[in-house]
Amino acid sequence: MKKIAVFTSGGDAPGMNACIRAVVRTAVYHKLEVYGIGRGYNGMIQGEIYRLFSHSVSNIIQKGGTILKSARCLEFQTPEGRKRAFEQISKFGIEGIVAIGGNGTFTGAKVFYEEYGIPIIGAPGTIDNDLFGTDYTIGYDTAVNTALDAIDKIRDTADSHERVFFVEVMGRDSGYIALPCAIGGGAEMVMIPETITSMSEVIETLQQGWRRSKTSFIIIVAEGDDEGGATEIAAKVKEALPQMDAKVTIIGHVQRGGRPTAADRLLSSQMGVAAVEGLIEGRANEMVGVINGEVVYTPFHDTITKKKPISESFLKLVEVLSV
Repeated sequence: MKKIAVFTSGGDAPGMNACIRAVVRTAVYHKLEVYGIGRGYNGMIQGEIYRLFSHSVSNIIQKGGTILKSARCLEFQTPEGRKRAFEQISKFGIEGIVAIGGNGTFTGAKVFYEEYGIPIIGAPGTIDNDLFGTDYTIGYDTAVNTALDAIDKIRDTADSHERVFFVEVMGRDSGYIALPCAIGGGAEMVMIPETITSMSEVIETLQQGWRRSKTSFIIIVAEGDDEGGATEIAAKVKEALPQMDAKVTIIGHVQRGGRPTAADRLLSSQMGVAAVEGLIEGRANEMVGVINGEVVYTPFHDTITKKKPISESFLKLVEVLSV
C-alpha cells in the first residue's frame, strides 16, 4: 500500500482534527502518500481530493470541528453515486481509506467496500458514544463536559428562583450524554431512549421532592426520549403541577463544538494511528475502537447492527443519589 486517504462525515465532533492529524502523520511515518477528501462522501463524488503533508496538520490538535469539512450525501446512497466516487479516488491511485464518522458513515463504507473492494477502516467520530465496539467515541468526553458546564450554571438559577429545569441534551437514540450529565450535575431524574419513564413517574418524583421541602429540580432529557423533548415534557408538568415554575433549556449544537478535552485528544490520536496501521496490516471493513485501554477492531456489520448497552449501574446511581 502506497497511497491512502482520510475523510470526515456526518455530524462533527471535537477531536476529529486530532484524528486527522494522527492519520496524516502516521502515514508519513510509514512513508505513505496521504490525501484528504473534503466534505465527506460528497467530496469523494466531486473529486475534492488533495495531498496532505505533515505540515498540513500542524496546530490543529486543539481545534474543534474538522478541517476537512463534513457534509451529508444522499447521492452516495445510490449505485451511480458510489461509482462516481470510485472513479474519482481511482484517479489518485488511492488504495485504502480512513473514514471518521458514525453509523451512517460506516454503513456507506461497508457497501462501498463490498462493491469495489477498497479497504476502509473507520474511526468512530460521534458525540453520542452509541457505537458498538468501543468504550468511547471521538468527541463524547468533550460534549459531556460542555453540557455539564451549562447544567452547573442552570443549577445556580434554578436554586435562586426555586424552579424546575428540564435540560435537553443531544442523544436522538442514545442516553450516553444524558446519563453522566445527570450524575455529574446532581440531577433529580434522567430521561433517556433506552428506558421508559412515564409522566406519572416524573410528576411523582417532583411531588416527593416538594414534600421534602426541595425547592429546585434539574431533570436531564435526552432529545430522543419516548415522552418527547424537554419542551413537551415541561408542558405536561405545568399542566399537572401548576404551582411549580417549570423552565426549559435546550443545550443543542454547542455540544458539538469547542476545544477537545485531553481525553478526546488522546483517544483520537490513538485511533488515528491504529486506523492507518490497520490498513497497512491488511485490515478492511472494520472500525477501530478502544476497549479497556486496548485497541480493537470490530467489523462494520457488528458496529452498525449491534446495540451498545447503557450502564445499568449509572442508572442506579441517578436513582440513589437523587433522594
